[in-house]
Amino acid sequence: MLNVSAALRRAMECNQNRIAIIAGDIELTFEEAWKRGCQLANALLDMGLQPGDKIAVLEDNCLEASDFFLATAIGNFVRVPLYRRNSALAHSHMISHTDCRAVVVSEEYAHEVSSFKEELECLKHVIVRTDNYEEWLAKQSDIEPDLKIDINQPHLIRHSGGTTGRSKGMQFSHKQWMRTCRDWSFFLPRMEAGDYGIHVGPISHGSGYLFMPIWLAGGCNLLVKKFEPEIFANLLEAHGGFTFAVPTMLSDMVASSTEKKDFSKLRGIMVSGAPIQPATALQARDFFGDVLYQLYGQTESVPVAGMGPKEWFSDVPGSEPLLAVGKIMPYSAIEIRDDNNNPLPAGEIGEIALKCEGQITEILNEPELTKERLVNGWVLSGDVGKIDKNGYVYLTDRKDDMIISGGFNIWPAELENVISSLKGVREVAVVAAPHPRWGEVPVAVVVVNPGNSPSEEDIVSACKVQLGSYKRPGRVILQEDPLPRTPVGKIQRKAVRELFWDQDSDINISGA
Repeated sequence: MLNVSAALRRAMECNQNRIAIIAGDIELTFEEAWKRGCQLANALLDMGLQPGDKIAVLEDNCLEASDFFLATAIGNFVRVPLYRRNSALAHSHMISHTDCRAVVVSEEYAHEVSSFKEELECLKHVIVRTDNYEEWLAKQSDIEPDLKIDINQPHLIRHSGGTTGRSKGMQFSHKQWMRTCRDWSFFLPRMEAGDYGIHVGPISHGSGYLFMPIWLAGGCNLLVKKFEPEIFANLLEAHGGFTFAVPTMLSDMVASSTEKKDFSKLRGIMVSGAPIQPATALQARDFFGDVLYQLYGQTESVPVAGMGPKEWFSDVPGSEPLLAVGKIMPYSAIEIRDDNNNPLPAGEIGEIALKCEGQITEILNEPELTKERLVNGWVLSGDVGKIDKNGYVYLTDRKDDMIISGGFNIWPAELENVISSLKGVREVAVVAAPHPRWGEVPVAVVVVNPGNSPSEEDIVSACKVQLGSYKRPGRVILQEDPLPRTPVGKIQRKAVRELFWDQDSDINISGA
């Protein structure tokens, strides 16, 4: 198996004069982009950084992001993406936790890391991309450094989304990352030279899984600074190809009444990063057509399940694909485990255990958590779900999101599926709230479209009819403002839940 640098180089050599990168008004051929990567790699080496050193980066999608992506592979540095919507405290944790020796930062975010060199013992360089970046880069050698790279050496550290506490570092070797990228594109139509990969989500996170497969196929990665529904739709109409979207992006496009375009050039939308509600999936299919591909996994082990539009929106006896996250992938394994970590038969609900060839072998600098989560070659996901007889995988919820009300177990996802299907609902989060009699009750915080939304009574009634009286929400809160989200676009359920458990909060649900 090739290492990441060798694979990227081979694709460059086979596609030298094709357009590889578009950022704003700038287009780079494969050869031009590769030379810039070599220049940045040599500049970092000349600073005294060594192959294997960990280098963090804080940036939006931009031309320079491509430079860094390629340079870390060429120089055999370990790439450590930071998430621009995180706090400075979170950046500090990620850098110190992973022992980064340098951080590369766009000028507009430099103030967030300006004090780190004095505060963090491991950090030796804070490299700010100022207005003279192009002039500085042009002075560096564009000759590729002659390095021997072992496929088992570390290549990338990605951090977990941090919805349940501080983010954890997940380290991938060259071999693991090559396998992950291979599997990530397995369910998609075959990528070909000239195809576009449109990145409106940050390549520091989920959209980054698409960057390398597009490059290796001889395609063009189009980097967009931020997601704006109308601009996104225009790009997909003009270029088609492939893109990555978290479910909230799709729901935002539908909710913003984005004008429907001619998406005949669009080949595939990779939907992942968080569970998608059936109503959102159906609305997105109506908007984009049969181009939706769902993938499931976790940072530690991804992807392990997936499906394309023919399966996702089909009728399968004994299965409900619309409610599933996909079918088990050929190169992966999934089991459902009981509380004693024993496998359960089809249809039984338990913790989802994952295994794939690209999964991590440790959670960086977390030996106890590694022992707890990585057991006998399996990743214990913390997700709760089931597998049916046809191999479809269903998520019930996170283990720590379960609500226990009057001795009954209630999974928030059950209520969220019902509520999200109601007309006028944009998104919903169901969380536990304290109750003097029942211990906990479910509370539904529902984001609705203005002027056309269900009432609180409608929502309670729908849950009572479809799920039973004990699973109805104890309270419904209707709002037009979006729910809080993590830096990578997931609904931040923990932040919603804390509103009801804060002793100083004036929210009162005792009348449930």
